[in-house]
Amino acid sequence: MKLLLPFHLHKVGAGFPSPAIDYVEDDIDLNTHLIKNIPSTFLIRVQGKSMNGVGIHNNDLLIVDRSLNPKNFSTVITNVNEELVVKTFIKEKDESFLTSGSKKLKDKINLTENSEIFIWGVVTYVIHALQ
Repeated sequence: MKLLLPFHLHKVGAGFPSPAIDYVEDDIDLNTHLIKNIPSTFLIRVQGKSMNGVGIHNNDLLIVDRSLNPKNFSTVITNVNEELVVKTFIKEKDESFLTSGSKKLKDKINLTENSEIFIWGVVTYVIHALQ
């Protein structure tokens, strides 16, 4: 599905205000900016608060690409006991772990010791409401 939204030519400042320019460049298709591999990309809604520390909150939408391999400290969707959960992937030497967003290795799930747990996809974007 193609969703076109108005796209402003000028960037918005995060500091002091500048003169506003009401010029819309063109419509923008968010798919072209947020999705690199359409057949392997999914949206999934978050339920829970364990990832609040990394900016992922209850009811956020995650854009997940199943074709990507996780890098160290990637946010991933994993299958744990037949349930999809969002975790942080950590690689240390010859072992891989999952945590709930912390870069600390306490309370980690060792993927090397738990072969039934697997990475389902890599989170590429988080969409959440500010209000």
